[in-house]
Amino acid sequence: MKRVLFIGESWLVHVQETKGFDVFTYDFYEEAVGFIQKALTSDGTNEFVHIPSHRLEMDFPTTLEDLQKFDVVMISDCGANTFNLPMNTFTRLQRSVNKLELLKEFVEKGGALVMIGGYLTFQGIQARGCWKNTPVEEILPVDLQIGDDRVEKCQGVVPVTVQADHPVLAGVPAQWPAVLGYNRLSAKKDAVVVAEIEGNPFIALREVGEGRTCAYATDCAPHWSPDEFCNWEGYTRLWLNLVNWLTKK
Repeated sequence: MKRVLFIGESWLVHVQETKGFDVFTYDFYEEAVGFIQKALTSDGTNEFVHIPSHRLEMDFPTTLEDLQKFDVVMISDCGANTFNLPMNTFTRLQRSVNKLELLKEFVEKGGALVMIGGYLTFQGIQARGCWKNTPVEEILPVDLQIGDDRVEKCQGVVPVTVQADHPVLAGVPAQWPAVLGYNRLSAKKDAVVVAEIEGNPFIALREVGEGRTCAYATDCAPHWSPDEFCNWEGYTRLWLNLVNWLTKK
């Protein structure tokens, strides 16, 4: 069984309500891993381990040996600062393991990495994802732009298959549903782009050292991937194919 370490797709919401003279606040926590967890565990071939963004400092492996207990690492809507600014360093001035360099070494020595689009992956909203010029960008199949890389498409935009015979798209219908946004990326020279969106990479793949990486330019859950996309017959097949291809080497 392959082990997938999935990071992100979690958030805490702080709300302030004003009703005339009175003001009060409340907080709530949410996760959006349901669709992709169901897809990846649907055939019994994958174990899904989730680390929410706020648990990264406590739960992410700090040695290559421990990280290699997983076959694939997926990052979705979790910024580089969350990896690289642990509280031990930021507030206690202690040295810490550089998790971004650890991820690069993990891939080069046979692991697999997927970066999934969103507001805090790649560059994201106001470039707060901060993945530009990191060790992880070096191993991705795409180069990141400077600044906010979001392309919001409230009217919807449909991805296009460009390599239908690639194993990642085996059994995936040629007609994609619309998504509501994506991150604008540029494919590296040695990348393989199997699907595009408005001429930009939608799914890009790359072999790095002994491992493999994937850039998936939109979200794996709403809002960019609406229910129509997440319930599409090709959604489960696509994610199972991706894990299979990433771990075949």
